[in-house]
Amino acid sequence: MSPISFWRRWRDEQTQRRRAALYVATLGREPDAADVSWLSAHDPARDTDHARWELRYARRALGLLVAERDALDDRTASLVGRALANAMRADHNIAPGKLAVAEQQLNARLAAYGDALRRRGEEEATSARLARTLLDFVSRGRTAYEPAAIAHGGELLAGYIAEANESLRTSFGVATLPEDVRPSTAAAAGGLGPPPG
Repeated sequence: MSPISFWRRWRDEQTQRRRAALYVATLGREPDAADVSWLSAHDPARDTDHARWELRYARRALGLLVAERDALDDRTASLVGRALANAMRADHNIAPGKLAVAEQQLNARLAAYGDALRRRGEEEATSARLARTLLDFVSRGRTAYEPAAIAHGGELLAGYIAEANESLRTSFGVATLPEDVRPSTAAAAGGLGPPPG
């Protein structure tokens, strides 16, 4: 590899890392107090700290899943995952010595929310499955929820997904194609990629 090629590759990697860090910073936004209050009402212990953590985990997990599903470049999810791990190491909300526990808990949420997003062919809408996942984590496995709780939780998490998509586009750019080229054709040919610079 020539020195110029090496330099370009290194510069591209640094740019992508900065974009991933910017994206992850938006996933670290604190949940709204009203959402914490609503969710804590579904915790048998009425624990607002637990509800706040569940919303933090939900935003981060859904943000990583959005990066896996919707990014223009296959490397993006990996970069976002590394940036998220770095952000968790620096998170003052995680008590000293509890990082491994927080990572395990996030991984459990990633698996559960990912399953809720991927399941198809069911009568229940994706937003309802996501809401059930959130409520199950906070209520410690209760299975019956009022339809209003499912609707509210689905709307809340759909908002997190929409915010993550917007942030992903802001951080990494959007695909632009000539008017005569369909996205499926460009993707098959490898023509959808991250923006330059």
